[in-house]
Amino acid sequence: MSAALGLGVSGTAHAEPATPKSLYPPSALVLTVGYGPDDASSVAVQRAVTLSCQPTPTGTHPAPARACAELRAVNGEFSTLTEATESGRMCTKEWRPVTVTAEGIWDGQRVSYEHTFANNCLKNAAVTQLYEF
Repeated sequence: MSAALGLGVSGTAHAEPATPKSLYPPSALVLTVGYGPDDASSVAVQRAVTLSCQPTPTGTHPAPARACAELRAVNGEFSTLTEATESGRMCTKEWRPVTVTAEGIWDGQRVSYEHTFANNCLKNAAVTQLYEF
């Protein structure tokens, strides 16, 4: 019996030190576009895509390289992208709210962003391709 027990303790466990799998901080997001009342918790999400920017742009976003470049250019400040609009763009003043969101990790930091445009024309007037899907 002691021989059987001795087999269980004869080995030595070696743990490898934790090493990062990438030299880049993670940047992976889920982007949504939804229609409805004023905030993301009550909108009907119509479209959603994924966007990963490190180490190379990928995801289901139709233009991941451009979307990642836009985010890098503003250091991940989503509001800078959604608040800049095309000059001379004419839109009606109808209230048909469109809410865009970004949830996930940007440059290693957790992000949760939402912005509501008064209507789809104003969303499309934003000078970003981030929410063009």
